[in-house]
Amino acid sequence: MPRATNSVATKARKKRVLKQAKGFFGRRKNVWTVAKNAVEKAMVYAYRDRKQNKRNFRALWITRINAGARLHGMSYSQFMGKVKANNIELNRKVLADLAMNHPAAFTAIVNKIK
Repeated sequence: MPRATNSVATKARKKRVLKQAKGFFGRRKNVWTVAKNAVEKAMVYAYRDRKQNKRNFRALWITRINAGARLHGMSYSQFMGKVKANNIELNRKVLADLAMNHPAAFTAIVNKIK
């Protein structure tokens, strides 16, 4: 009996990958062998960067809180230590937003912990 390949599944798989490669440049968008590798690499980057995104935002928040704290003569570590000691339940995201967009509210927090 001749060997049968499941061409329906193969075509569907290729179609799915080529659809994911939509918007890629050159042969990466329409040549199966190139698109397959490009999509696979893109998925790896997407997985990795979902984690890096969290790190990058935390670093940004810390930088903003530090800048706000230094305007009031404190370092970031001193500020966060006093925030924890005074049981202020605000996370870094909120504190960074206050430091950047609502300086009066941030000043009120600094005055409360001093």
